[in-house]
Amino acid sequence: MPRSFTIKNLLDKKPGKRVQFTNGTLKTAIGPATLRGCWLIYGAEKNGKTWIALKLAKELARHEKVVYISAEEGLEDSFKAAVIRAGLTAAEKINIEEYMSISQIVEKYKWPKSPNVIIIDNLTVYADELKPSELKKKLIDALSNKLVILLAHEERRDPYPAVARMAKKMAMVVVNVRGLKAFVTSRFASGGEIIIDEEKSALYWGETTTKSQQYETI
Repeated sequence: MPRSFTIKNLLDKKPGKRVQFTNGTLKTAIGPATLRGCWLIYGAEKNGKTWIALKLAKELARHEKVVYISAEEGLEDSFKAAVIRAGLTAAEKINIEEYMSISQIVEKYKWPKSPNVIIIDNLTVYADELKPSELKKKLIDALSNKLVILLAHEERRDPYPAVARMAKKMAMVVVNVRGLKAFVTSRFASGGEIIIDEEKSALYWGETTTKSQQYETI
């Protein structure tokens, strides 16, 4: 039975555990997000989705245990190269998994002592397994005490596949990666733009980045 709250009950309710950022750019763009629910990172191929997801993993792992499920690339050399580019080392509190089914993910990581941050790369692999109407019940609610960060491709400027479009509606933080820039929208802050690769981004956007511009790198 759903619970009812008065406004006083709601205002007196203790806040949930928050994400902690050491990196000032991420802290400003994302804000004091709760360590639960889902985030979405989406964009066209080879635009930097995995790079920024790994950077987030590295930053979040400063304070939380993180698991990165490389469902699309597995442990191929391309993924290893992305890990190196993102600056991850053996010292990080990050576990790397290959493809796991949604039921396997939930069963392994629903427990309190398991990692609090679960990054799934990417939703295309789960298109036949997870319908949009099932996303909340089968994954988000099933891991209600975890932060689930989902990656997805892009088609005609929208997340792809259909389950990714549902994820965008549910997400507390959305990161759209285009032209080696990450455009962040957050329910906890004003958002912002993050440069992934300064030189390649400038070529894509036809601009010269200077220190006076608002764009930040991480």
